[in-house]
Amino acid sequence: MLTNKMVVVVATEAPIGVALNTAALLGVGIGRRHDDTVGPDSVDASGATHTGMCAYPIPILRASAEQLHVLRGQAAARAGVTVHDMTQVAQQARTYEQMATTLSGTKPEDIEYLGLALYGPRPAIDSLTGALPLYR
Repeated sequence: MLTNKMVVVVATEAPIGVALNTAALLGVGIGRRHDDTVGPDSVDASGATHTGMCAYPIPILRASAEQLHVLRGQAAARAGVTVHDMTQVAQQARTYEQMATTLSGTKPEDIEYLGLALYGPRPAIDSLTGALPLYR
């Protein structure tokens, strides 16, 4: 059994295209931080190589924008939990530099989260997200 857990939480209010993009970007971001999340390449019966996939199941959950704001603060305060967020600022920016500049001038209470990826000890992640419903 895996001792760590990874989840993605997407804003209930996000349109489906934004929600899917948010989940994809969060997966890439959290995977970049933790090398153990991606397994090795595999080979099929013909010898063709298939690149490594995420070694963890990733439940996609949903929460309101307000819940995401609270959840981010709670998760950031937990030892061993990595928080990767997707903000409205990032979604609307045309370049990474524009996003960074805009975000640096945004007060924390004014940040609107479209989603979070959390990775860390299973008990910590379960206690933070266990009451959240699956994204359907």
